[in-house]
Amino acid sequence: MSMTIGLYRAGDTVLHRLPVGAKMLGLAVLSVAIVALRGPLLSLGFLGVAVVLALIGRLDLRSTARALRAVLVIALLIALVQWWLFTFDRAVESLLDLVSLGLLALTLTSTTPTTETLDAVVRWIRPLQRFGLDPERVALTISMAIQALPGTLALAQETRDAARARGLGRSPRAYLSPFVIRVVARAHETGDALKARGLGD
Repeated sequence: MSMTIGLYRAGDTVLHRLPVGAKMLGLAVLSVAIVALRGPLLSLGFLGVAVVLALIGRLDLRSTARALRAVLVIALLIALVQWWLFTFDRAVESLLDLVSLGLLALTLTSTTPTTETLDAVVRWIRPLQRFGLDPERVALTISMAIQALPGTLALAQETRDAARARGLGRSPRAYLSPFVIRVVARAHETGDALKARGLGD
């Protein structure tokens, strides 16, 4: 399965021309609102906003659907757990919120070069160097997170397919446990690789 999250696509839309700071601030405000405001109707409204922004940014429909398919798999699993533990409305809200957040993040990364985002982060946190914060290390962390997301989604897809092959596609435990173990294992491998290069301290 091809993953396209984090892949910039050149364009001349309003979102492409907006300063990176304005886009990141807008993403932060919308994300906080999505998490803080409760209710399925509000969640549906936020999803509508995310769709409109994606249309303004002229995201490629096929690539966007392919990327969101992986996000939807994770969102559906979380929604099933929410339904089991709480209520159906809570499950629907969680599903819509996660899809909205995924689409907003995809819109940002598709209309903003990663280098511009990282350069902006370094500029913003450089004054904190006096407190011992390393801007370059923070930028490296963000860059790795962006690059790791497609791999994490691929693991989710592979784990789900493996559970289905064993006839356990309807069991959240059969999917979530191996998925978490594989994600943690990959994180340890990444940490060991960074430490070997003198970047893990």
